[in-house]
Amino acid sequence: MKQLFDQVSNACSKLVTESYSTSFSMATKMLGTTIRQDIYNIYGFVRFADEIVDTFHEYDKKVLFNNFENDLNLAIEQKISLNPILNSFQYTFNKYNIPYHLVASFMKSMRMDLSKKEYHTDAEYKEYIYGSADVVGLMCLCVFVNGDKQQYEDLKESAMALGSAFQKVNFLRDLKADYEFLERSYFPNTNLLELDEESKKRIVGEIEADFAKGFMGIEKLPSDAKFGVYTAFKYYKRLLAKLQNTPPLEIKNKRIRVPNYEKFGLLAKSYVNYKLQLV
Repeated sequence: MKQLFDQVSNACSKLVTESYSTSFSMATKMLGTTIRQDIYNIYGFVRFADEIVDTFHEYDKKVLFNNFENDLNLAIEQKISLNPILNSFQYTFNKYNIPYHLVASFMKSMRMDLSKKEYHTDAEYKEYIYGSADVVGLMCLCVFVNGDKQQYEDLKESAMALGSAFQKVNFLRDLKADYEFLERSYFPNTNLLELDEESKKRIVGEIEADFAKGFMGIEKLPSDAKFGVYTAFKYYKRLLAKLQNTPPLEIKNKRIRVPNYEKFGLLAKSYVNYKLQLV
């Protein structure tokens, strides 16, 4: 039965989320049950696209990516795919009428990672951030507002800012891996080999501005989405604080993490704030 295949597809997307990101998985579990699976479905899709360009070094990444993109478009058009990750994503895509240009922009940024190593101008950097992060926030927003176009427009800028903040925190955290293993440098006008406190302060300030703009949107989200998004917000704010308090040399030499015990502490504090209607 197709229903059984869809259940298996959904289980695959959930497994991908739980396997690749404990923090995102934890935040997703805090969403309402009616929308939780759809966020798993979005994450599974973006995670697999990202894995192709970041991980499969022993294979022809361009061929793999082209095949994945072709399968994606067929899945959206035919409303089925034998790739369970794409099958679950197309369901969410079609259910919420997610604009295709969001998916196209995401795939464009992922394709950049196949060859582009540095971003020399703010325009290039912003284009990449929009496609790799902002549109993911907008896809999730489509689910959160459940077709309410006015609410989508009202929260659009905040969702994009939050997506940008999360991505930039990841860039700062993954400085060593991106530069040494993938030979990529995302932050423009920044020499990562000579990253100093002033450069780090500028990057942190940019991220904090995104967080401030994003938080204004969290306060206006529907109740099913608010606590889960707030949990993710608190986690990334904590990670940014750790990066802010870490010397640049240490950021360049190791990956800064938030330990699991701190994540659970943040979850508890987020829940209290949510229940006290401080969000």
